[in-house]
Amino acid sequence: MRVGCAGIIALLRKSCFVSISVPRPRPGKPTRVAPLVASSDALAIARWAATLGPIAVFTADAPDSQRLLEEIAWFDPALRVHHLPDWETLPYDAFSPHQDLISERLETLWQLSQGALDVVTIPLTTALYRLAPPEFLAGYTFFFKRGETLDVDRFRQRLAFAGYAHVSQVVSPGEFSFRGGVIDLFPMGSSLPYRLDLFDDTIETIRTFDVDSQRSIYPVQDVRLLPAREFPLDDAAITRFRQNFRASIEGDPSKRRLYKDISNRVAPAGIEYYLPLFFDRTATVFDYLVPGSTLIVHGDAQGAATRFWHDTRARHQLLRGDPDRPLLPPEQLFLSAEQFFIATREHPRIDLHTAETPGAPGAGPHPMQPA
Repeated sequence: MRVGCAGIIALLRKSCFVSISVPRPRPGKPTRVAPLVASSDALAIARWAATLGPIAVFTADAPDSQRLLEEIAWFDPALRVHHLPDWETLPYDAFSPHQDLISERLETLWQLSQGALDVVTIPLTTALYRLAPPEFLAGYTFFFKRGETLDVDRFRQRLAFAGYAHVSQVVSPGEFSFRGGVIDLFPMGSSLPYRLDLFDDTIETIRTFDVDSQRSIYPVQDVRLLPAREFPLDDAAITRFRQNFRASIEGDPSKRRLYKDISNRVAPAGIEYYLPLFFDRTATVFDYLVPGSTLIVHGDAQGAATRFWHDTRARHQLLRGDPDRPLLPPEQLFLSAEQFFIATREHPRIDLHTAETPGAPGAGPHPMQPA
């Protein structure tokens, strides 16, 4: 019997060759799974997502996070799968992440906060970063739709406060432009920019458009606008930053370039490593998860956290002498390995070992058994 390529793909997706089972995990008592090889980890996670509810996968190796994103979606295209990427900067770097990364991060955090994901994949080191609290996203995200009345001056101000950059031609997330009765904007978390045509102060049409040709593509009814940064920069946030800066960093703040830049509403490169100063409290990725979400710790998470902290302390020691960029202590910016694993106790947890995981159990119940 000959089976075409499409038939083989269908068989693989339906997992006719294996059945997957794992004891239902309970909070505070991780379920350990023996080593998996190749893409069997993605297949297992795809099947567990159908029975265990929302899943957050923390990968010891960052490339595994992207791989699992793609493979889980392949095994079950119906699953809503997102990835929370790293900033792709080293701790205390004096430059900021690319806007596309910030856009993807904000989109994923928003979807998590709305309970709209089945699976999220997160590099372990990314999960150690302290984040803006969920109420920041809720308070700085707004919606508008066709037919609504728009106060153009107030809208322009809201875009500026949300961190959007005014440009002559919109080509990247986080940008906007005004041309008479036409507003172009590229919301964070969106794959396409939008063009608003106004009739007096009413939104007459909303269309997506192509950044290369600048031609309109198709109409939409509404738009969601996420903030353009992972921190606010309005008057209240600047006041909070100044207060927290004076409380956290010794010396005369008026002589610090960073302090003066923020006071003038300028976000300098590398400002992300001062994020806690913009808030009364920071959050962690666990604050964005749906209660009862199942956690999967993939690979040698303890080893990854230990290496991250060793490298971060070394960089802090190396760079702390710059008077223009006084550094926050690592404890103010990142979770320790102990804090991370304590936070996992509130959720059902599966420790999913890979063949390369040091000390991975070599025997015991295996989730992949013949059908």
